[in-house]
Amino acid sequence: MAAPVGPVVLTVGGALRNTNRDGRAAFDMAMLEKLPQVSFSTQTPWYPQPRRFTGPLLRDVLAAAGAQGRTIEARALNDYRVQIPMTDSHRYDVIVARMLDDRPMAVRDKGPLFLIYPFDQAPELRNSVFYGRSAWQLTHLELR
Repeated sequence: MAAPVGPVVLTVGGALRNTNRDGRAAFDMAMLEKLPQVSFSTQTPWYPQPRRFTGPLLRDVLAAAGAQGRTIEARALNDYRVQIPMTDSHRYDVIVARMLDDRPMAVRDKGPLFLIYPFDQAPELRNSVFYGRSAWQLTHLELR
């Protein structure tokens, strides 16, 4: 795995096959941009209107790092932590959004990365469990 050139925006740790920095996989924004990008619009509890999110699929980010494990711990800038079953990354098109309404997200706008589920694509996602698994200002994923 190539080393990041720009500032690291996401670090993946834990059970990995591909690393580039101290046994972890560090991604800068350019590395995330090189992965296939997915966009969807969805209603969320955090915005009054549906918003368009764009970024790589969580499963593609995990594959780039050679991630293994059954659980993902997502951590945010404010130290918010949530446990996510690895199966969510395969069952749903969860993305590591880097754009909101086709614009990069500033920290004050829940960026620069937002782990988000496609809430409008599956009725079972519209509840507090899956809302809680979303993490704005995402900085770290730990595989267990």
